[in-house]
Amino acid sequence: MRHLMNPLDFTTEELDSLFDLANDIEKNPAKYAHACEGKKLATCFYEPSTRTRLSFESAMLGLGGQVLGFSDAGSSSAAKGESVSDTIRVISCYADICAMRHPKEGAPMVAAERSGIPVINAGDGGHQHPTQTLTDLLTIRSLKGRLGNFTIGLCGDLKFGRTAHSLINALVRYPNIHFYFISPPELRVPDYITDMLKEKKIVYKEVIRLEECMPMLDLLYMTRVQRERFFNEEDYVRLKDFYILNKPKMAMAKKDMLVLHPLPRVNEISVEVDDDPRAVYFKQVQYGVYVRMALILTLLEIQV
Repeated sequence: MRHLMNPLDFTTEELDSLFDLANDIEKNPAKYAHACEGKKLATCFYEPSTRTRLSFESAMLGLGGQVLGFSDAGSSSAAKGESVSDTIRVISCYADICAMRHPKEGAPMVAAERSGIPVINAGDGGHQHPTQTLTDLLTIRSLKGRLGNFTIGLCGDLKFGRTAHSLINALVRYPNIHFYFISPPELRVPDYITDMLKEKKIVYKEVIRLEECMPMLDLLYMTRVQRERFFNEEDYVRLKDFYILNKPKMAMAKKDMLVLHPLPRVNEISVEVDDDPRAVYFKQVQYGVYVRMALILTLLEIQV
């Protein structure tokens, strides 16, 4: 039995197979429409989520399976003090696979150690968000035709943003990736990431202004400044509007640069950018369903 806790749990070869499967699902949805008949996915979300939870549910329903679970800790026995270990042992009696989102780092790993079914980490605190990273990689590979040989800028909250951390760690396994980290000094990427990049001799540059690097980018990964990760409201209010991507900034970019965003968006991408063909964040949402369908099939060892 296999779990997914970290994007690095899969080798690059295994990821290629997963993405090939996701692309086949995209092209031939009817072929997979009954693949999970009789199977159940439990969505155990101890923290609010729209996209991730509904994406998992859409994925399982698209495979002909069923879904059960809870959408916040208050509606589960966690409100009565039940441990994650006990919850997953109970859920293992009801479902065939589980997607878990938890505010505490490492909670899905604890669940995986006690689980009788595959567990997918659907986000744990500011730590990892592996299925978002798989979504990002599939989007890049599908629209750019490659994973490697590009320059990517990551913009916004690079200190607390788990999506950015996961993506950086996943991309360093591919050749000739150059990074621009665009953030205010207070929200810079953590030292452990820059130390890792130095150790691997991977080129990166930290800048404060988006305009400093727009013409060089093949990909721009925007993130929101997350209110829930701040210790005080004053810092959040001061930094939340630091970066707003708009038409004048997009005019500085390459004609084939792609803009990604894990969503939800607040105001860091102006709605006027949505009609730009380089804005692919809503396509990214659709790729998230395909990759989660492929992941469910892979972890349940179902071949179609």
